[in-house]
Amino acid sequence: MRKWWIPQPPLGRGTMKIVLMVMMSLVSLTGCYREPYLHLYDVDAPVVELPIVELRLDLYWDYELNLGINYNWREEWYYGWDDEDRRIFGELEYEEPTNFFLRRYYTGSNRFGKRIFKREAYVMGRTFRSSYDWGFWDILAWNDIKTIDGVQSLHFNESDVLDEPVIAYTNQTMNTSRYYAPKYQNSFWEPEQLFSACENGIEISENLEGFTYDSENNVWVRMLDMSLEPITYIYLPQVILRHNNGRITLVPGVANLSGMARSTNVNTGVAGTDPIAVNFNMRLKNNKEWKEGEIVDIVGGRMMTFGICGQNANRVSRAEDSFDKEHHYMDVMMQFYNGMDSTFVFDVTDQVRKRYKGGVITVVLDMDTVPIPKRSGGSGFNAVVKDIEDGGTWEFEM
Repeated sequence: MRKWWIPQPPLGRGTMKIVLMVMMSLVSLTGCYREPYLHLYDVDAPVVELPIVELRLDLYWDYELNLGINYNWREEWYYGWDDEDRRIFGELEYEEPTNFFLRRYYTGSNRFGKRIFKREAYVMGRTFRSSYDWGFWDILAWNDIKTIDGVQSLHFNESDVLDEPVIAYTNQTMNTSRYYAPKYQNSFWEPEQLFSACENGIEISENLEGFTYDSENNVWVRMLDMSLEPITYIYLPQVILRHNNGRITLVPGVANLSGMARSTNVNTGVAGTDPIAVNFNMRLKNNKEWKEGEIVDIVGGRMMTFGICGQNANRVSRAEDSFDKEHHYMDVMMQFYNGMDSTFVFDVTDQVRKRYKGGVITVVLDMDTVPIPKRSGGSGFNAVVKDIEDGGTWEFEM
């Protein structure tokens, strides 16, 4: 069987082409030739061909924030991305998945009906071959996870009840959750990049409706367009340290973003409704060029979340359409030159709501306004304003 060429999808969204290819045997009759019948079990099983994915943040973050002005995240991302960042965090943008989990649910003669049985598959590469009963099918696919250190934070709850969705989630870390996570004491691990696609009510009919015949390969072919979309969202947080002059010398790497969803529905892409704080790592870079050529130090990193609670960010077209009701605080632990550490807390609610499917989050801190603490303890305080001598938790209205 020849390989089928899948056209490159439009930038900004992967397109899943599922090709149901059923091999036929020729039926020879005296004096005539008949096109082959569709036999799902007699010869080769259908082939499912999985997508090519290319997602560029330039086009995925197609926000129009104010008065129709296009959002160019590179113009406000001063932290950059070097080899050390790639070693710690991985690539800055989405990476193309190569392996997939596939679920096929059979609903018999009822389109969108109750699911009767499920068939599971793990797909390495882009071609999957299997058989189908006549009737209607739901198909769900999501990517396998690759990590730098081989440790995966994502977990999947796949119920034995076939009509229940697959839920992706992460567990709690050992770090205290400071803000807007009322049900949980600790923050949660950030998820890895996750893509999914789901199509329901696909008919495999005996009259070949929707199929076309490929005479060269003697197969009946049906193409299904499925949208493979990210359901975890990249944020690029950065803290601009003006006039630092060596005051902040180290970032232990402990940071959190609060008010984000704890989980997501893999079938629908709708994030869960439980708000949690997502734990992520940051790194300090010295002597970076900022606006108008000013040289600053920058604390930055890359984080992934399930997005805003109760929302599929891929279905939101404008920030005004987002129904985010949570507040979002970013807290970052930093260490001063005298060895004392403090936790800085920034209200970034407006930025997260505007960047509902990811983007740059920027806060600016003038270190000339920040006295040097005399005692450490930022990691041990709750989210209240402490006296400056404590070196505790500082809140900043942005």
